[in-house]
Amino acid sequence: MAHDWSVLERDLRRCLPPRAIVAKRQELLSYDCDGLTLERHCPPLAVLPETTEQVAAVLQCCHQHGVPFVARGSGTGLSGGALVDQQALLVVTSRMRRVLDLDLANQRVTVQPGVINSWVTRAVAGEGFYYAPDPSSQVVCSIGGNVAENSGGVHCLKYGVTSNHVLGLEVVLPDGTITQLGNGLAESSELDLRGAFIGSEGTLGIATAITLRLLRAPECVNVLLADFATMEAAGEAVRSVTASGLLPAGMEIMDNVTINAVNDFFGYDEYPRDAAAVLLIEIDGQEAEVQASSERAEALCRAAGTRGLRRAQDPTECAVLWKGRKSAFSAVGKITPTYYVQDGVVPRSSLPSVLAAIERLSQEHGLPVANVFHAGDGNLHPLILYSLDQPNVERSVKELGAAILRVCLDAGGSISGEHGVGADKRCYLDWMFTPDDLETMGLLRSAFDPDNRANPGKVLPTPRTCGESAKRMVTLPVSVDVY
Repeated sequence: MAHDWSVLERDLRRCLPPRAIVAKRQELLSYDCDGLTLERHCPPLAVLPETTEQVAAVLQCCHQHGVPFVARGSGTGLSGGALVDQQALLVVTSRMRRVLDLDLANQRVTVQPGVINSWVTRAVAGEGFYYAPDPSSQVVCSIGGNVAENSGGVHCLKYGVTSNHVLGLEVVLPDGTITQLGNGLAESSELDLRGAFIGSEGTLGIATAITLRLLRAPECVNVLLADFATMEAAGEAVRSVTASGLLPAGMEIMDNVTINAVNDFFGYDEYPRDAAAVLLIEIDGQEAEVQASSERAEALCRAAGTRGLRRAQDPTECAVLWKGRKSAFSAVGKITPTYYVQDGVVPRSSLPSVLAAIERLSQEHGLPVANVFHAGDGNLHPLILYSLDQPNVERSVKELGAAILRVCLDAGGSISGEHGVGADKRCYLDWMFTPDDLETMGLLRSAFDPDNRANPGKVLPTPRTCGESAKRMVTLPVSVDVY
């Protein structure tokens, strides 16, 4: 459907300040993709609201004109969720960066969606609190984007993903209505529409105020670094630690390609270059508990065949050991001009066989793969390395990515753990779900957005986006009171 963008722009200028509208093509090119760079589409128009009321006015204009919209935070997403691949208005929340309320007595804080993840902890660290979800991009990714993707991070093993730390949401629905999902309390008797919204990838509306749970900073933290001659041995260490009853705050593995990329990135050897894998284990809590658990974890790593062990006990040493893991994606970017990240999940017991299968697929497709992942959760992040100079490389990259996801599913896993489905994996969703499942998801989506204008074409497969491989989607308007 064609839209008169000049008319929409005129009406938007009536409710937004001039600086909130981006209409010049050379400026719009900044928004032609998110962290997934395989596809690029320049949006026809973008707005940068600063308040809930401005977001509501924007969506009311879209509703009146029948114009779809796509919400975007910091643009760090890795599944094409903020890609404007249909004619739609881009609503950028990056200027909504205020802390709206700080309630330390009840261990919660309310922020706008453009607040950067790491800023939350920075705002409360002096009082002895922190915000647990910590994606590797936490110094640049926004809370609104974390809510949209239900982001995880290195500490999600013990503390859970974003949905475990959001107590309430102020949301603008696709018709411009402002509503509240959740009441800011840990438990509530109402239907959990807050939980339905988190992870919906912008398909149900736009969150404009988010109440987050804060945690007390642990008394003591130790970080162990164990290196192994084989990935299988590292996987055995993960299995034995979790089977023992220990619950680390995080367990992360980097393979040899990633180890050397990080060392080159830093200019010094933080991790042993000849290791097939390094395993990082963080243990936190009361000091006596941490010391006992760390010693137990060290013994289990030795039994699994570790070649060497280091233990960091003060905050600076711990940060140094984590720095390489947090910088892994950037470091790999230094050794290859482009890469494509996948996000499959497998049972922990399947890690060795799945990683071996990924190596075989890498060789078959002639594309190297670096592996860095949340080992405790079985959440893999294989990075497919490639150069645009290679003929037909993007097709090969996508085929390898799809083959990796198929291996994850065959092992009893999932096509995504925290990066979302977006545009990248929408055509694989029917690998996991039946037509009835997908229809039910479509009905829920229609309850919030009966005209399918919120992030159109994302997440759920449709014939337009996935051709004949898509299952038939039924999206009947449903009258459900979500206000």
